[in-house]
Amino acid sequence: MSEKLNRTAVAMVGAFLMLILNVEGQEQAFSHIDFNTIGLLVGMMIIVNIMKKSGIFEYVAIKAAKMAKGEPWKILVAFSIITAISSALLDNVTTILLIVPVTLVITDSLELNPVPFLVPEILIANIGGTATLIGDPPNIMIGSATGLGFMDFLVNLAPVVVVIFIVTMLVFKFLFKKQYNCEDHNKFKILQMDENRAIKDMVLLKKSLFVLGFTILGFILHQSLGYESATIALFFASVLLLISKVDVEDIFLEIEWPTLFFFMSLFILVGALEDVGVMEYLAEKLLSVTKGDPFMSTLLVLWVSAIASSFLDNIPFVATMIPLIKSMGAMSGMDIGPLWWALALGACLGGNGTLVGASANVIVSGMLSRHGHKLSFMDYMKVGFPLMILSIIISSIYLTIFYV
Repeated sequence: MSEKLNRTAVAMVGAFLMLILNVEGQEQAFSHIDFNTIGLLVGMMIIVNIMKKSGIFEYVAIKAAKMAKGEPWKILVAFSIITAISSALLDNVTTILLIVPVTLVITDSLELNPVPFLVPEILIANIGGTATLIGDPPNIMIGSATGLGFMDFLVNLAPVVVVIFIVTMLVFKFLFKKQYNCEDHNKFKILQMDENRAIKDMVLLKKSLFVLGFTILGFILHQSLGYESATIALFFASVLLLISKVDVEDIFLEIEWPTLFFFMSLFILVGALEDVGVMEYLAEKLLSVTKGDPFMSTLLVLWVSAIASSFLDNIPFVATMIPLIKSMGAMSGMDIGPLWWALALGACLGGNGTLVGASANVIVSGMLSRHGHKLSFMDYMKVGFPLMILSIIISSIYLTIFYV
């Protein structure tokens, strides 16, 4: 919580203390690691790292800005749609890393403050990532632990995500409308940009889009084909490595190894807590609060997840909640299906509450700082927290109507 120590190092120390103190044996501890989650993350990291070398993201952003005729509000809407779709199909951190530099170039050309553009992009990245299995790490973990597939997430979460997206954009149009005005001569600068210069490798672009298309199709069909999502991601990542002729060692260096070891360590930690009975104890306490009522249980999971994920990293929170919800289901016999959607919505959308709620938020703050602009914790929270609460209210209504 203090962020004074590296989170991966802390998680690894905690995990291996379980072994050193004989809470668990090595084989038992390693059996808790969800290699489907790890494999899916690795596969998508490889595909995205190869794809971005083609320049496709810069091309799409500049093209969208030109189609908006340099109008700031229309540019924000176009960039938000690109961010939402990219976050749903890739992941929100990668999307932010690719869209923010282009946004800064556009706002510099328009001579506008980038903050009213980047804060919506942060929120939309986390909102868009909520819609699919692969959009946000909590969803990957929930899907892997429960057997829920790509289409399950899309069908159950995409409808409410679309509503939250529209409401969020309308709020920004109302809140910041004066900051989306600029001089006509600055709009002309946007029209002068050449999007074709952004494409660095057309052959790689075609190969990447071809493989990404089949990867998404694989995710849609993976349950009916009888394959795990990690198998699909790693297979097509391997195909792209083979046909793209990129330097494999360079691509592997770009894989976020600290994130992967963070996940593996958390799986060991939470698995040990489960084995010694902590999760069962917590499940009993939660059931005593909700009296096993599905409506109360669903709303409790949603709101606790949202508030907790605003201030804590949502990955360890979700890692803890998954066995907890399973224990609640086993003890009470209630249908825990709605609880998984409540957990996904709460953990993913809750990240919008504060500047430390999600990795994407911290990344944008750092990029703005390097660009000479400050986004303080309180300035972000004044906008992000009320919008997060609004999104959770919408989610509560959605879950109540359709699931409880």
